[in-house]
Amino acid sequence: MAAMVVCLTILSVLFISLVFKLVFDTIHCYILIPRRIKNMMQKQGVRGPKPRRLTGNIIEMVTLTSQSTVNDMDGVHHDVVGRLLPHYVKWSNSYGKRFIYWHGIEPRMCLTEIELIKELMTKHHLVTGKSWLQQQGSKHFTGKGLLMANGQEWYHQRHIAAPAFMGDKLKSYSTHMVECTKHMLQSLLNEVKSGQNEFEIGEYMTRLTADIIARTEFDTSYEKGKQIFHLLTSLQHRCAQASRHLCFPGSRFFPTKYNREIKALKMEVERLLMEIIQSRKDCMEIGRSSSYGNDLLGILLNEMEKERRRGKFKINLELIMDECKTFFFAGHETTALLLTWTVMLLATNPHWQQKVRDEVNKVCDGGVPSLDQLPKLTLVTILCSKSVFHKCLVITT
Repeated sequence: MAAMVVCLTILSVLFISLVFKLVFDTIHCYILIPRRIKNMMQKQGVRGPKPRRLTGNIIEMVTLTSQSTVNDMDGVHHDVVGRLLPHYVKWSNSYGKRFIYWHGIEPRMCLTEIELIKELMTKHHLVTGKSWLQQQGSKHFTGKGLLMANGQEWYHQRHIAAPAFMGDKLKSYSTHMVECTKHMLQSLLNEVKSGQNEFEIGEYMTRLTADIIARTEFDTSYEKGKQIFHLLTSLQHRCAQASRHLCFPGSRFFPTKYNREIKALKMEVERLLMEIIQSRKDCMEIGRSSSYGNDLLGILLNEMEKERRRGKFKINLELIMDECKTFFFAGHETTALLLTWTVMLLATNPHWQQKVRDEVNKVCDGGVPSLDQLPKLTLVTILCSKSVFHKCLVITT
C-alpha cells in the first residue's frame, strides 16, 4: 500500500512538472520571445505594423490582398506587386525600406537594400535559414529535406545531392525531356483539334516538369514516381491549409480533418518510397546490381551506405525520403512557374515570338533541338534570361 502511494505521488509530481513545463514553454514561445524581439528591433530603429496577439499581422495581410484582387487586371503587365503583395507596398511606404511584420508569433524582416541583402546571403548564410513556423508548416510535406535545413545540415545535404544535378548528369536525361515535351505538345494539339481554344497552360507545364523530375529522381521506378507526385500535390495543399492555424498553441496536435488527411497522405507517400528503396536494396543483395542507381535516390542510398561503413549515420531512410519529396516539389514547381511565365511573355509579345520561332527553325532546320544546338539559340537564351529577371524582379520588389 505504501509503495502504491509513493508511486502515485511520483506520478503526480511528474504530471505537474510536465504541465508546468508546457505552460512555461507556451508563454516563453508565444509571449516572451516575440516581446523581446520586438523591443530589440525598436532599439535599432526597425519598426512595423502593430501585431495582434497570436495572429500577428496575418488578418491585415489577408484583408489587403482580398481587396486588391477582387477585380480582374485591366491588362497584362509586370507591375503586379501592389496587387499581389499590397501589404508590402503599404508598410514600406509607412516604415521605410527596412521594417518588421508578424506572421502569427514569428517576426519577418523585410529588406529592400541590395547591399544588405548581398551581405546577408553571402556572409551569414549558414546562420540564417528557415524559421520554426516554416519548418512546422512543411514538417509532413518536405520534412527535414534540403529546403528546410539550416546551417551545417544544409551544407552537408547540399553537398550530397549536388552530383545528381551536375551538367553531364542532366544531359543524360535530354532524350526523356524531349519525349515528355512532345507528349505535352501533342495533348495540346489534340485539344485544339477538338475545338477547345482556351487553356490553363500552367497545368500542362506542371505535368511536364513532374514527368521529367520523376525520371530524374527515380529513373526505372518512373511510374511510382508519378503516383508520388499526385500524392505530394494533395499533401502540399493540405499542409498549406493546416499551416494557417500554427499560430495557435498546440494546433498541430488537434485531430482536425486536415491533420488526419495529412497523416494519411504522408503514410501513403512514404509507403511508395519505401517500396522503391526496398527494390533497390533487394537488387544489391542478390547481386543484380553493384550500386543503388545513378539517379537522385540511388546517389542518396549510396551515400548512406558509405557513411554506414565509416561508422557515421548522418543520413537515414527518413532523411532520404524527405530529400526525395523536397526535390520533387522544388524541382517541378519552380521550373513549371518559369515556363508558364515565359509562355505568357511570348503570348503578349508576338514580335519576339516570331523572332524566336524563326531562329529555332533556322538552327534546327525544322527538327527537334539537340544539346549541341542549344548554345546557338541566342534569342532563346536572351528570352530565358529576361524571363528569370522579370520573375525575380516581381518577387523581390
